[in-house]
Amino acid sequence: MTEPAKPVVTQAMIDAYDEYTHLTLDRRRFMDQLTKLAGSGAAAAVIAPMLAANSAQAAIVAEDDKRVKGEDITYRGSSGEMKAYLVRPASLSGKLGTVIVIHENRGLNAHIRDVARRVALEGFVALAPDFLSPLGGTPSDEDKARDMFTKLAGTQVVADGKATIAYLQSDKDGNGKVGAVGFCWGGGAVNQLAVNAPDLAAGVAYYGMQPKAEDVPKIKAALLLHYAGLDERTNAGIDAYKKALDAAHVENTVYVYDGANHAFNNDTSAARYDKKAADLAWGRTVAFLKAKLA
Repeated sequence: MTEPAKPVVTQAMIDAYDEYTHLTLDRRRFMDQLTKLAGSGAAAAVIAPMLAANSAQAAIVAEDDKRVKGEDITYRGSSGEMKAYLVRPASLSGKLGTVIVIHENRGLNAHIRDVARRVALEGFVALAPDFLSPLGGTPSDEDKARDMFTKLAGTQVVADGKATIAYLQSDKDGNGKVGAVGFCWGGGAVNQLAVNAPDLAAGVAYYGMQPKAEDVPKIKAALLLHYAGLDERTNAGIDAYKKALDAAHVENTVYVYDGANHAFNNDTSAARYDKKAADLAWGRTVAFLKAKLA
């Protein structure tokens, strides 16, 4: 018996999902649009999970990997307790640079915990805060998590980010230098943190929304900015941001990965993950953080 053909995921479907996750938050409308694009409700039902992140996807660095030590912690945020996942290399040699790992608009999930372990494996103390902590923390339901982000004030995010920097500056294994890497919503958070936190030494923003041009001269951190070639929504702000960074003499490097979609680094999303772009961007990210946080 021949297996049924695997549904084809088109760019229009990916664009519809991107609009749903970042702009509308209206699942019914998204599924109606996906049904039209797929040709049937049955096909849409198969394709939707391919577009979304799959929490069951195997981690690149397993939770019980003996090379790292991870633990759930809490620390003082700007207005209350912050929940977070803290990871260190199992074998320490001297003081290490420290890195804040900032999640997408799904909150602190298994994928971001995996990314934090990857960062630690490269020789850093990695801390992945749950920026939804002021609202009770990240729920298991992704749609609920995304909706919570609409209720999270930008000033709260910046204040909690600054509190996170202060926490890492006093880490017993850290060398006092703090960097940040963020994805999607987290990439935008890295950019805002760079504007508002002069103590941030380095920022890596993956397909993150840009700050206002007039705020760019406040940035003291060196920046590495990764963008997906097909991500028209986010990329609309690249030129103005780059121009403002250069005018303000802020150290910055911008990479655009041709043919890659928004969220190309997220290996739990089958339709949007781009291993070639992700591996290249990750190598550049690690080299940049090692150079700036040494």
